[in-house]
Amino acid sequence: MDTIEEFRIEIPQADLDDLRDRLARTRWPDQLPGVGWDYGIALEDVRELAEYWRTGYDWRVQERRLNSFPQFTTVIDGQTVHFLHVRSAEPGALPLIMTHGWPGSVVEFLEIIGPLTDPAAHGGDPADAFHLVVPSIPGFGFSGPTHDRGWNVARVARAWDELMGRLGYQRYGAQGGDWGSSISRELGVLVPSRVAGVHLNMLSPYVSGEPPADLSDSDRERVERLRRFRRTGSGYSAIQATRPQTVGYGLTDSPAGQLAWIAEKFGEWTDGGLGAVDRDQMLTNISVYWLTRTAGSSARLYYEAARSGALGSPAPSTAPTGVAVFPAEIAAPVRPLAEQANRIVHWSEFGRGGHFAAMEEPDLLVGDVREFFRLFR
Repeated sequence: MDTIEEFRIEIPQADLDDLRDRLARTRWPDQLPGVGWDYGIALEDVRELAEYWRTGYDWRVQERRLNSFPQFTTVIDGQTVHFLHVRSAEPGALPLIMTHGWPGSVVEFLEIIGPLTDPAAHGGDPADAFHLVVPSIPGFGFSGPTHDRGWNVARVARAWDELMGRLGYQRYGAQGGDWGSSISRELGVLVPSRVAGVHLNMLSPYVSGEPPADLSDSDRERVERLRRFRRTGSGYSAIQATRPQTVGYGLTDSPAGQLAWIAEKFGEWTDGGLGAVDRDQMLTNISVYWLTRTAGSSARLYYEAARSGALGSPAPSTAPTGVAVFPAEIAAPVRPLAEQANRIVHWSEFGRGGHFAAMEEPDLLVGDVREFFRLFR
């Protein structure tokens, strides 16, 4: 059944009251004096965010904003898939599917939907318009939870191609960062005849053994930075790839725990720390995980990816690929390594921005997406 149904977010008031009550009754851990973020996100930062989430943040304002965009659900491969579908009024608009990652959601893209679908209203060229499809990954937010095993990167990509077909799009572009990068790239591997181009703002450099001797100093530093991250900053990934059920209990029961688990990444992976992203937008993103109880089911993507080989050497892609490099990205792309398995036709490097590019530097990302896809209109 290919039915597509309209969808509105309507969180019961009882769930919001429960959130505030739980935050008020948080049992806080201790913290060693003077350690800052050395052992993880600092206690004072989490307490301040939790108090604002409880007393200052207004979910209803953000819910109305989310509901200002057309939203839908459909069932693909037995799984309910939630998505925003914002069609441009421009006759030559190019369909584009944009995919978030972890710990992200469709909330990541709220600042760039307007400029991409209606460039003329945002100082751009109408010829750069897109029809945008912004889905929630199965297991995440309003596409969660999943109900069976096997929702790995390839299965999500196949579902995305089915979704685009149902919407009447036979040729389209794909864009993403984090898991959205892996899923978008996989679309180019699976259905290259239908994917006009793939734009990525993260592309992990795959290095087996020592990096090639002819890498530039800056590229070698990017490789080393990724290795440091894997040694000292990837504990969350190891837990979610091996014990997603276990970590789900704490994150689903404690909003302070869910807050710390995600806010830490906004502090460490951005160019500027917690202040790099609008606080309300970050809390809306976190609220989506909390209110849909999808901490555990979203973590299952790590488990499935680890068992499907998606974290190893990537399959070659012939799809035309564009890459936007933001300096604080935890897995900053390295062009000589990227070219080993990808058909790179566009490469941009920016002087600011990090992992959450659509939230940190929306104007830079919008400009690069427009520039890349001009090649395929």
